[in-house]
Amino acid sequence: MADSAPTNPVLLATIGGAHGIRGEVRVRSFTEDPEEIGAYGPLFDGKGRRFTVKSARAQKNVVVVRFAEVGDRNAAEALNGTELFVDRSVLPAEGEDEFYLSDLVGLVARTTGGAVIGEIVAFHDFGAGDILEIAPEGGASTMIPFTKEAVPEIDLDLGFILVEPVAAGLEGAVEVREGDGEGEDA
Repeated sequence: MADSAPTNPVLLATIGGAHGIRGEVRVRSFTEDPEEIGAYGPLFDGKGRRFTVKSARAQKNVVVVRFAEVGDRNAAEALNGTELFVDRSVLPAEGEDEFYLSDLVGLVARTTGGAVIGEIVAFHDFGAGDILEIAPEGGASTMIPFTKEAVPEIDLDLGFILVEPVAAGLEGAVEVREGDGEGEDA
């Protein structure tokens, strides 16, 4: 298992607020089994600081975690919003037709009609499911739901996803962008 800051980081969790007075924190885990957040070795924040899971227990929709490096409530409160990563090499290999959400970053998003929407720049989960953030060239980014209806096809080998504009809530917005490029060389 990796014991230093990841060179190929994958987001595994986000720290929320402090829990109690002994330095525990509420964590939103993105692992298949949220309580197994420590199964991949130490976690690292974006600055390279190491966090070792001493204990983790499920509580409602979060995991309450005690990190070896966090000793009191003040230190725990300072971590609110911190994203935690592991190196891709410590994660299990994907199965057939499986992928990590981070694999989607950098893929081209295009409509089922063939128009390019932009590039996937991030994924988010604000509590109602996964959201893909797509940035068109020279424009404001767009967020779409990451559902089978909105994204009916993903091709990691060819580097693109197909987006169904109606299901993704982009019907009018995509048509405007498609029209913007008419008459220009591709």
